[in-house]
Amino acid sequence: MIDLSHPALNNIDVEIDGDKIAVVTLMRGSKRNALDAATIEELVAVFLALPREGVRAVVLRAEGDHFCAGLDLVEHFKKDRSPADFMHVCLRWHEAFNKIEYSGIPVIAALKGAVVGGGLELASSVHIRVADQGTYFALPEGQRGLFTGGGATIRVAGLVGKARMIDMMLTGRIYQGQEAVDVGLCQYLIDGNTEDKAFELARAAAENPPLSNFAICSAISHLQNMSPLDASYAEAVLAGVVNTQPASRDRLEAFANKTAARVKPQNSKKEN
Repeated sequence: MIDLSHPALNNIDVEIDGDKIAVVTLMRGSKRNALDAATIEELVAVFLALPREGVRAVVLRAEGDHFCAGLDLVEHFKKDRSPADFMHVCLRWHEAFNKIEYSGIPVIAALKGAVVGGGLELASSVHIRVADQGTYFALPEGQRGLFTGGGATIRVAGLVGKARMIDMMLTGRIYQGQEAVDVGLCQYLIDGNTEDKAFELARAAAENPPLSNFAICSAISHLQNMSPLDASYAEAVLAGVVNTQPASRDRLEAFANKTAARVKPQNSKKEN
């Protein structure tokens, strides 16, 4: 297991606070946090290690003005890779993003600036995305003579639909602001600092029993990959395990005794 404090992490920084909330920072701000091969390897190592560290939630952020501008095209040009070489690069991207999506730990991305190409593939692998008014989403692969290789055909198409993804790739269409929320590219749009909101959400998620979060942040994705019949069976098995966990007993008792917080909108009238 990688030592998360080890200087071998050159492109990513990891900090874990006393509440077991991790902050994972992309550290290539001068490159708009473009993803080179070394950064992908660090993502694989970090998200393999975080569950073993007992981390309860993750905030994924970036230094500089942009979250991630995608594949490091300069590295790709200079490497002049063969088809087989680039296929293996793509497989490592899939490994990294699968580690994030299926980690069983809530991962909340604090987005800003460019979330483009492979940066959108990275963002689509997390569980919650927080954007600000300056955040913009694009898949410019078509204009650059490229094709997505890090899971966009699975995850981005799953968020916005096949037709919208094809439009983005063919025409270079950019989504921003409320339109990005409406099509499913992010769940939150704020006027302030996206990191503050991401931390708020991470702390809320970390209050849930870890087994519940594990099921939410891994099983739902797995179930989506199954036939409806297999998914319904697997869901029942998961519910049997999660809904009878010891960590739920106090919460269920509070609900039964009517001492638990009620589920209601914040602006609703106080109940008598």
